[in-house]
Amino acid sequence: MQRTATFLWHLVPTATLAIALALVSPDILRAQDRATTTETISARQIVISLTERRLHLLEEGRPPRSFPVAIGRPGVAIPLGDSRVLRKRRNPTWHPTANQRRENPALPASVPPGPSNPLGRFALDLGWTAIAIHGTNEPDSVGRRASGGCFRMLPADIAALFEMVPVGTPVRVVSGPATLPSPQPAVAVAAAVSPPPIPAPAPKVVPPLPILPDPRCATAGAPLRRMICTVPDLAALDGRARALHQRHLAALPAERRDAAAYALLQEERRFDDRITARCWVRRGMEEDPAVAAAAEACLRDALSVRLEEAKRR
Repeated sequence: MQRTATFLWHLVPTATLAIALALVSPDILRAQDRATTTETISARQIVISLTERRLHLLEEGRPPRSFPVAIGRPGVAIPLGDSRVLRKRRNPTWHPTANQRRENPALPASVPPGPSNPLGRFALDLGWTAIAIHGTNEPDSVGRRASGGCFRMLPADIAALFEMVPVGTPVRVVSGPATLPSPQPAVAVAAAVSPPPIPAPAPKVVPPLPILPDPRCATAGAPLRRMICTVPDLAALDGRARALHQRHLAALPAERRDAAAYALLQEERRFDDRITARCWVRRGMEEDPAVAAAAEACLRDALSVRLEEAKRR
């Protein structure tokens, strides 16, 4: 019986280690295998702080390492508590969830590896459904509340983390600041110089999103479109959404770009129809302060929603 269990242990792939441990009795496992497994998992731990928007890698005998991450955008549930790395994937294929496809029916069933893949080149799948630590094809989103619930990292950071952590590494997500171990006191040794501590990488400075003006502003005649063009904060919301749309188009393969551009044009027409019905202003009444204030508040809400939709593409 012991020989059979040991044989099965060596056949189980790394990705199904948790299942093997559940099926084989701890009394049957060899003490050597049990000690090795415990040491591998406990030697490292990942702690993610939502407040700091940083991922900390804790390793025995080494200073903690810290990396910026993107977390779930406003309104998206973010898991808290303890999990672990269940699987590691190189060049992963992205499969949008059913909820993501309901929110955006234009999403494909899957996106293969490549520059348009939102997961980047590496993914660490966690114990929560559809939640992973992964790379991104939008590095300027790192450090912000921008994801669908996963934890995005810069391409260089996720490549380093992927090589450092094994399957089974514990992961803890906390809402407040991470509690990190205190640095060990220096030990005086004759004729020896302690190496300086490894500094944590500086957080990436995310450049502001450019504002792409509406080419129709020069000839805009409708009161609502004139407000969007002339009120600075409305023009900024509209221009940032346009910039995101253009970046989305530029990232697509050439054969898909024309169809996507036409779809965006149709979407913009539908948006104009919505604000016309919702924020309607009779021509000539936009000079009335009360009318203008109500219309601007309505447009601000509509443009904010449109900008968030553009970020989710």
